Amino acid sequence: MILEMKVPSPGESITEVEIAEWLVEDGDYVEKDQAIAEVDSDKATLELPAEQSGTITLKAEVGDAVEVGAVVCLIDTSAAKPEGVAATSAKAAETKPAEIAPKGETKSEETYATGTASPAAKKILAEKNIDGAGIKGTGRDGRITKEDAVKAVPSMGTPLPGGNRGETRSKLSMLRRKVAERLVAAKNETAMLTTFNEVDMTPIFALRKTYKEAFKEKHGVSLGFMSFFTKAVVRALELYPAVNSMIDGKEMISYDFADISIAVSGPKGLMVPVIRNAEKLSFRGVESEVKRLAIRARDGEITVDEMTGGTFTITNGGVFGSMLSTPIINPPQSAILGMHNIVERPIAKNGEVVIAPIMYVALSYDHRIIDGKESVGFLVAVKEALESPEDILMDNDVKKALEM
Repeated sequence: MILEMKVPSPGESITEVEIAEWLVEDGDYVEKDQAIAEVDSDKATLELPAEQSGTITLKAEVGDAVEVGAVVCLIDTSAAKPEGVAATSAKAAETKPAEIAPKGETKSEETYATGTASPAAKKILAEKNIDGAGIKGTGRDGRITKEDAVKAVPSMGTPLPGGNRGETRSKLSMLRRKVAERLVAAKNETAMLTTFNEVDMTPIFALRKTYKEAFKEKHGVSLGFMSFFTKAVVRALELYPAVNSMIDGKEMISYDFADISIAVSGPKGLMVPVIRNAEKLSFRGVESEVKRLAIRARDGEITVDEMTGGTFTITNGGVFGSMLSTPIINPPQSAILGMHNIVERPIAKNGEVVIAPIMYVALSYDHRIIDGKESVGFLVAVKEALESPEDILMDNDVKKALEM
């Protein structure tokens, strides 16, 4: 029996995916539920498991964009598993047998030799005064096509003796292309502004120093900065509901809950898993959810549903050493908070200059629905909560707040 394997729907509104990598080769014997391919949607990378055991025939190539429901491979379920032969990975074979020309046909060196150009390509290269010897053709057997010639650029000056002048081209994944489109759209379609402030992290440092080990021992997760920032953001969203709103055509939608998107760097690019109903979570609840989502994103197991529907985003460039930035809004949301690195800086306290761990924070917001008063007030509210966490975030009962 020949089984047609079709692309399953990875989520609502997604109509096509891209074959990121085949994990098996054409003709391999595969086991049921064995991962046979990785596919990229515009939101995540997912594994495609074999629906049955048998011999596989691939019907799509790496880089192909295929519609949801399209057939990507066939599995001959009547084929017996070869004795002593395990399913192989596509990465195991790095070379392919030489292509054999059809009977009566020979390939002319002038036509197919690597680096040769079509007549149209030669004309364009001549007009640009470019030597085709240094161009890697994308045509059959390395032939330089007209499109290759159009994209070719003259060498940037005379290279130094022994210096490298190579370049590589790689296709952007569907996820990376979608992220790029969304970022450009956010810049072009919103009236985005950014306001800044600074936070004295001394009180949070003191709390973490006192309770971090006991917190981890009891709850199995670290007491990090993200729980403090998430709790501070939830409070500020309650005080300034316009920041927890979105534009939908001629209407503004405001939410009475806080689904906080957390920007994380995954193997396939930026991902923003969502902490649902963060307003109902304790410090332990936030830290546990952040850890769970980060692991799933790192391992490529995050689902589309786990990355959609956020109402506000927190991004932490500080983990990479960023001192200050203007984060881009995650549409259709209307605001995003940027955290940065913590550096000891001189500040004034009670009329004296002291050294304190300071973090610069940034709030980018859509000025179409969030006014300056609200944006500045929101960021000040975040600052106040972080600088007085025991009073504002823990109701002056640290052990109860940390469930110690």
